[in-house]
Amino acid sequence: MIFGAVASLAGQAGAAPAARPNMLGALLPFVLVFVIFYLLIIMPQRKKQKKHMELVEGLRSGDRIITTAGIFGTVMGVSKDLIELKIASNTNIKITKSAVSVIRGATDRLEGE
Repeated sequence: MIFGAVASLAGQAGAAPAARPNMLGALLPFVLVFVIFYLLIIMPQRKKQKKHMELVEGLRSGDRIITTAGIFGTVMGVSKDLIELKIASNTNIKITKSAVSVIRGATDRLEGE
């Protein structure tokens, strides 16, 4: 008896035309996830990256820095993409500006500069 009712309902449901899903309704969850992802992850990371690039562009001779590899040193010279870094007496290396992790401060800067 129950099986017969279920079978008749299944037959009626199969005869009805399939409802077409709303495209906007189907895409709305994906759009919401992307917006939340952008606001929580991408936007703050861009702000942090922009601030870091401004600090790196302002590097001058005498600044003390730490590289992403953990090397401590003093900036001896700055060019367009490279920084000459003094890591020990008579030991200078060249690194890219993107390898700067932390700017610790200046050693030989004059207060008027």
